[in-house]
Amino acid sequence: MTVIGWFQILLYCAIIVAIVPFLGGYMTRVFNGDRTFLSPVLQPVEAALYWVGGVDARREQHWVTYTVSMLFFHVGGFLILYALMRMQAVLPFNPADQSAVAEDLSLIPQ
Repeated sequence: MTVIGWFQILLYCAIIVAIVPFLGGYMTRVFNGDRTFLSPVLQPVEAALYWVGGVDARREQHWVTYTVSMLFFHVGGFLILYALMRMQAVLPFNPADQSAVAEDLSLIPQ
C-alpha cells in the first residue's frame, strides 16, 4: 500500500473520531425525545409519514404486528428488486444499454 493510501485511512479514522462527540450527542437527544436543531424541519416530515402509515407514536407495537410488518417489507423489497432487474433494459438512465437480467439469475441474491 502506498503512503497516500495509509494517509487516506488515517484521515478517515481522524474524521470519524472527530465527529463522534457531536453525532453521539445528537443521537442521544433524538432517542430521549428532546428538541434538536433539526426538529423544526424533521418533525413535520415524521408526523406526515406517521399519518400516511397509520402509526400512533404514543403506542407500543406488539411483536406480532412488528413481525408481520417486517415480512411485508422484505417481500415488497424483494418484488421491487426483482422487477428492477427484469425491466433493466427499458428503464431510463441506462447509458450502457444493458439488457435485463435473466429470469433465473434474477432470483439469486447478488
